[in-house]
Amino acid sequence: MSVDPSAGMSAGVSTNLSIARSELILGGQKSGKSARAEMLAWSWLQANADHHATFIATAQAWDDEMRARIVRHQADRAARLPTMLTIEEPIAVAAAIRTHSQADCLIVLDCLTLWLTNCLMPIDQVAIDMNVMKEVIADLLDAVQTARGPVVIVSNEIGLGVIPMGREVRSYVDQLGKLNQALAATVDRVSLMAAGIPLCLKNKEGR
Repeated sequence: MSVDPSAGMSAGVSTNLSIARSELILGGQKSGKSARAEMLAWSWLQANADHHATFIATAQAWDDEMRARIVRHQADRAARLPTMLTIEEPIAVAAAIRTHSQADCLIVLDCLTLWLTNCLMPIDQVAIDMNVMKEVIADLLDAVQTARGPVVIVSNEIGLGVIPMGREVRSYVDQLGKLNQALAATVDRVSLMAAGIPLCLKNKEGR
């Protein structure tokens, strides 16, 4: 596969990356989260000619700006990782992981922040009840734990700024923080991105 391994990455990020069985990548906006996920996928694909990678995208295009952003991201990803399969799945991410996970396939789920928004604050449907949401999250954790191949999950760390004014937004920030904690306890590795540099918060095992 012909691709520049440093494309879209900060100069401080190594292109020789080990792959954990499961990794949660946290960070703020434009911190390098997706770039690290793609770099892990690139390393996985380069390690063995029989390896595959699948990208599960949770974003939905509700306005012109978001549509343009999604098209741009798709084009950039196709240029950097032309063999990676992209699946558009805004809600049923656990089922998507189970469907596409194989021993020779790395899954990138990008991102949990938008997925949680789709579930709790949807534009075109009724929000998932919080009691039901607990079951949905438990199902996601199980899918990650039982995946047959490596899984890389991207999520935002949005609890470091000013406390939001609205009740619904404050509740969402709380729920995302709880979701990130639950996944961090489940996965083998947790990375925090800051200015394009990964900080390892947890590393149970690597390969």
